[in-house]
Amino acid sequence: MAFNRAKFSRSSSTSSSGSLLSKLPLWVLRFLQFVFAVTVIGLYAQDLRRADKENKYSDSKWGYAVAVGTIGAVSSLLLAWPRLSMWGWGWDLVVFILFTALFGLFARMYIHENPEGNGGIRRMKSAVWIDLINMLLWFVTAIYGMVMFFFFRGRKSLHTGRATV
Repeated sequence: MAFNRAKFSRSSSTSSSGSLLSKLPLWVLRFLQFVFAVTVIGLYAQDLRRADKENKYSDSKWGYAVAVGTIGAVSSLLLAWPRLSMWGWGWDLVVFILFTALFGLFARMYIHENPEGNGGIRRMKSAVWIDLINMLLWFVTAIYGMVMFFFFRGRKSLHTGRATV
């Protein structure tokens, strides 16, 4: 059996520049997820810090918001690696559900609230819309991950990436 070198050489379609361009939209989405998750942490943690400073009760809703923001920020960094992203679509759905619950919780409290010059209520109304943006970003990456998983997972072998399965 002769060794056929052409079968094992990389084709021009898998060059490094082509693969970088194909990963760019995912990296942009993950970067936006990270930025908006950190924004959520900042918006909700202000009230937790203020309550702690004044030795008052800090509501668990705000703790949940900071926890979801932290989960979103860490997850966006970990899932920015494209191989994990293809297999991490289930986690994307979990984070999407967490942000959906967060949006629903605070939207019910603040969407119809009239700020009347109150900066805290205005900030929380803005936080609700940031929650919605986070929810939509996680939904988009979950759908992207599902498409990549179900349509493109069988093309190359898992271990080396060279063999067609």
